[in-house]
Amino acid sequence: MDDRLHAVCDLMVPLVREMAGLHAYDGQVQDLSPEGVRRGLSALAHARRAGDTAADPHDEAHLSVFENTLKVQYGELELHRRDPYPHLSNLELTTYDRAYAPAGQRAEARRRHLLQWPDAVDAAIASLDRVSAPVAGALLGAVRGLAAGLDGDREPEAVPALAAHGRLVAHIARAAETGDPDPRLGGAALAALMGSQEGVDVDLSALAGEAERECARLTELLTRSCERLDPSRGVGELIPELLADHPDADGVIPEAARLTEEVIAFTREHRLAPWLDGECLVGPAPPSRRWSMAMMTWAAPGEPDSASWYHVTPPEPDWPEREREEWLSVFSRTSLPAITVHEVAPGHFAHGRALRHAPTAVRRVLHSLSFCEGWAHYVEEVCLEEGFREGDPRFAIGVALEALVRVTRLSCAIGLHTGALSVDDATALFMRDAHLARAAAASEARRGTFDAGYGRYTWGKLEILRLRERARRDWGAGFSLERFHGALLALGSPPLGLIGAALAA
Repeated sequence: MDDRLHAVCDLMVPLVREMAGLHAYDGQVQDLSPEGVRRGLSALAHARRAGDTAADPHDEAHLSVFENTLKVQYGELELHRRDPYPHLSNLELTTYDRAYAPAGQRAEARRRHLLQWPDAVDAAIASLDRVSAPVAGALLGAVRGLAAGLDGDREPEAVPALAAHGRLVAHIARAAETGDPDPRLGGAALAALMGSQEGVDVDLSALAGEAERECARLTELLTRSCERLDPSRGVGELIPELLADHPDADGVIPEAARLTEEVIAFTREHRLAPWLDGECLVGPAPPSRRWSMAMMTWAAPGEPDSASWYHVTPPEPDWPEREREEWLSVFSRTSLPAITVHEVAPGHFAHGRALRHAPTAVRRVLHSLSFCEGWAHYVEEVCLEEGFREGDPRFAIGVALEALVRVTRLSCAIGLHTGALSVDDATALFMRDAHLARAAAASEARRGTFDAGYGRYTWGKLEILRLRERARRDWGAGFSLERFHGALLALGSPPLGLIGAALAA
């Protein structure tokens, strides 16, 4: 890496270690203290002034977007003072559970990382002086969960780490009780954050209007698909029954494995992704990640090639029956096919394989999360358009239900942070538009208080769809999904404002 890219990565340590596979950062924590952030921003500015312009104009623009968003995130908005999540990511040990290197090497890196917890916690406490009560309350469980599995009797370095962890829990718990009751970033700050991350100017009113129109379109898709399945019954009656049709706990992983083979074969047959080499295994997440029902852990571009993992986690046997049933409903025969398209192919697994073939370090290392999630969400509907399970309306219903959750996130992110919605309002919106039960709806609404960009799935999808229509017009008879997707993924995981470069391919 050159000095400019290195300075960017130094301010994104947990993200580039995990998603890009830059394991030179193993065993390290990022200094997120007020002084550490100032030093990082100063190094970023110096590297930009002293560094060379990237040889490829697109890479120069891509790198510049990331330099700018770090200045906005840490310098202008000072999110390290109000958002515990970057600090949690900084402490997170789960990356060492992945088999990217020999077990002994990973264990030593984890030990070094754990030894730095006391300093990282002190830095977090020094920084986190603006945490609102709703954000602290929403993340308190995640803060407590960081220490799951740590045992001072087995790991001597865990003793000071656990003491430090207790200090962080107490700090966030106090914020949950005494912090500002208003979690809003404000409209200007939200637009600045979203726009800087993607290299665009964001008009929140226009984006909120797009979200409303997309919600109406998806509601119509859901209604039509339910009528195809059973014209005698309404959406509200069908959905609970469909979600209750799922494999039992022992059958979840075998069903996900069969679906994985199916979506990879469909993607290859229809030439929907440029690279589908490598191996995708299916199994439960390691203990440290069993909070996630389904996720892709890809062989990152900076790592030696190895199997990627589609983690699908059944409920624990000792859970109450109601909780087990709610968890299993996510793996219904209506939902799981769309989830597997998203996580595996042509979604995250296929994207991860393409990233390994991206032509430059900037494209392999710096990933726009809005593009990454937008791509995986976009291809759910591509598979529907291309006829995946075309004889079964349940696939279309699953695509619509997943998409309604994502578009409601976009509406709620804008509403929560501009003051148009309260958390209770957002909960009601998830229940009405996304057909979620109250507990799940409330969880989604609370997430919006700290993850202000969680509308990224729909935003990214809409931008890719808009570009696809331009490609159809510009390329005419030369357009194909194979060409469009290949050109798009050759850019890596680009900021949304730069995806138009694909049309020059």
